[in-house]
Amino acid sequence: EVPEREIVTLIGANGAGKSTTLRAIAGLVKPASGRIHLQAEDITALSPDRIVSKGITLVPEGRRVFPDLTVLENLKIGAYLRKDSLEDDLAWVYDLFPRLKERSWQAAGTLSGGEQAKVKLCLLAQRPHSFLILDEPTNHLDGLAPLVVKGIFDIIKEINRQGVTILLIEQNANMALHTADTAYVLETGRLTMKGTGRELLSNEAVKKAYLG
Repeated sequence: EVPEREIVTLIGANGAGKSTTLRAIAGLVKPASGRIHLQAEDITALSPDRIVSKGITLVPEGRRVFPDLTVLENLKIGAYLRKDSLEDDLAWVYDLFPRLKERSWQAAGTLSGGEQAKVKLCLLAQRPHSFLILDEPTNHLDGLAPLVVKGIFDIIKEINRQGVTILLIEQNANMALHTADTAYVLETGRLTMKGTGRELLSNEAVKKAYLG
């Protein structure tokens, strides 16, 4: 369960099934059994574009920008389902990330790793959305300074404060648990533990397995 307006994190070892779970919710893979519900609606069989139209956004692992397009063009592509004006949303994005406004006409592929991560988060431009799924938002960012990682998590919390429900998986389990309202541990496709982020941070088994 991912309660409305919460940040929920799913932690586990590589191969536990975390990314597969996110991809199943987004309609990119079909589960062999079980059902996926958005509130009271069964969305298990819906195509990815139909799921996006329901307000569910998957921000995939990796930088995943269109490198030869400008920052602004990337943001507009993220909003391809929108029929109304993007001005208010773009203003909000630029308020969160002032550097992106300065570089709106720069090719996204020439940005630093941290700035590309921010462009990827700005798939938010495709609002109205209700449910944001983040697959390892700080992964594949070699040399990313801890301060930049903290800044990305601060933005995730700010997005949540705007009323967006967030499901997060993240290689930095410590930061994910500090950020999450609710946390689950996934082991080889099975949920083995649930609690608040703080509860799992203080759990000795979690500390030993995932927090070093």
